[in-house]
Amino acid sequence: MFKKNRKKEGIDLECQVSVDKQSKGIDFFVELFKTVALAILIVVPIKMFIMQPFFVQGASMEPNFHDGDYLIIREFGYKKTVVAAGDREFFTVNPFKDIDREEVVVFRNPNNPSQFFIKRIIGLPGERVVIGNGVVRIYNDESPEGFVLSEKDYLPANVKTTPSKTIVAKDDEYVVLGDNRNNSSDSRYWGSLKADLIIGKVSLRAWPIRDFELY
Repeated sequence: MFKKNRKKEGIDLECQVSVDKQSKGIDFFVELFKTVALAILIVVPIKMFIMQPFFVQGASMEPNFHDGDYLIIREFGYKKTVVAAGDREFFTVNPFKDIDREEVVVFRNPNNPSQFFIKRIIGLPGERVVIGNGVVRIYNDESPEGFVLSEKDYLPANVKTTPSKTIVAKDDEYVVLGDNRNNSSDSRYWGSLKADLIIGKVSLRAWPIRDFELY
């Protein structure tokens, strides 16, 4: 009688251990699923609406930004975002923040939207930008006679802007130029930039560490 009970107790114990292991395995996958789901819920909205990383490619923004620089772009308020699933659109977030002159933005190439460009805002909506004698002159409602744009904060003193050109920005457009005026595809060659092509403005340079900077 004693031996029989011991055998039964042993069987019950083995069954209990087996159930415990199975339960722990299920709990592990449940927690893993929760972690992944939470990460998606956090990361996806951030990348869609708030900020996104970009690597600089090329030399069009030298000497201020170089090939390989790792930048964080602030998108919220600057980028038009359509939230959709398949063919169904749920809602659209339109840009609602103003972009100031001389800020650096990332946008889709007007001639190839699959590519991204980084340039500096020179002309604001409704302005006329005239390039001549190596300088940039801005005409707007506040300055109908025009004023020469001072670019000493980001361009070397010996840099001249060419060729001579007049660019008019409509109410939903900007004029953008690369800091490397001798090596940049910008508004001088393909005209003003539609506002809805803008992805966001540069918020910080995270890499290389020695050049870390907030904008």
